Amino acid sequence: MLPLAAALAAGGCSTINTYIPAIEQFGVFKIDINQGNMLSQDMVDRLKVGQTRVQVRAVLGTPLVTSAFRDNRWDYVYLFARQGVVREQRRFAVFFVDDKLARWEGDEMPPSAMELNRLAAERSIGQLPSADDRGVLTWFVDLFRDPR
Repeated sequence: MLPLAAALAAGGCSTINTYIPAIEQFGVFKIDINQGNMLSQDMVDRLKVGQTRVQVRAVLGTPLVTSAFRDNRWDYVYLFARQGVVREQRRFAVFFVDDKLARWEGDEMPPSAMELNRLAAERSIGQLPSADDRGVLTWFVDLFRDPR
């Protein structure tokens, strides 16, 4: 009886081992992480030399990093990680002299969502309608209008 129990136990262990690689391929779920300040190019375009700290904060938001040792510099950092792998990372810094914006530097920022929507609309319909566009209904009525 004891050899039979040992054989069943050993067979059970080998069966479990065959399923472990299948379980490991699923892995642990890792959430997407957006961390920091998501800046867009239109936000950067609104910066002007001479703006106050309050005006810069209104345009870019509160900086992620401020230092007591370098109070003339604000750092905006953005990080996006998917499944534990960093996919996107950007840095942007603004520098103040006498509490006025002196310069800024950093990575190229992506276009805003509004700009992307505008570009997509232009691409899908060719040209956005203007104020002078008479519309389809007017065009249709003009087809049957008396030419005199």
